[in-house]
Amino acid sequence: MTAHGWVPSGTVYGTLLNFRGEVARWQPRMDDKPYGGAPKAPVLYVKTANTFAPHGASVALPAGETVEVSASLGLLIGEHGAPTHALLVNDVSLAHDSYYRPPMKFRNRDGFLGLPLEPTPLTALGGIDGLAALELELRIHGVHKQSTALKDLVRDIPTLLKDVGEFMTLRAGDVLLIGSEVLADGARPRVVAGDAVEISAPGFKPAVQRFVEEEAPL
Repeated sequence: MTAHGWVPSGTVYGTLLNFRGEVARWQPRMDDKPYGGAPKAPVLYVKTANTFAPHGASVALPAGETVEVSASLGLLIGEHGAPTHALLVNDVSLAHDSYYRPPMKFRNRDGFLGLPLEPTPLTALGGIDGLAALELELRIHGVHKQSTALKDLVRDIPTLLKDVGEFMTLRAGDVLLIGSEVLADGARPRVVAGDAVEISAPGFKPAVQRFVEEEAPL
């Protein structure tokens, strides 16, 4: 597959624990050390520039690791600090057993953020309010693996933007990911070499990437 298309010009921030299924899965452990209770504010992480995988890119799977994929929605921030566009992403991660602030090595391998051909203007989607009923679809080789409904967000999009804005400033070109949901068993869909993953939703450009074996070092 040939990679082409858009990549973010700013910082990409992901959000943890923003879907009800994910929160319910981890709730029994939130009082354990080192957490000592559920987080009071949004829990964010950064997807660094090396993770950006444009539409059509091939992503190398780290040898010997279990890799999970997830559908998420990104909000592209405009000149005045408010979202102007939205985009679908495949937020890729190594499987791990830490719900809170997992190490960067799990989420920031090369190619671990699948991107669409281009973002979609919010004006074409009915604005922020037009996203509330959205469902994201994740398919592997065209086979449906997961649906993610934004009605299941813990913090809806306006609330997430407000709460994040209380402790940091989002700048033009930044992208805020609203989170991703788990499957019934608490995991996320997993991929192996040769898998092609598509994230789609009505009105959006899909994000499509293929996963390949990591090349052995010379």
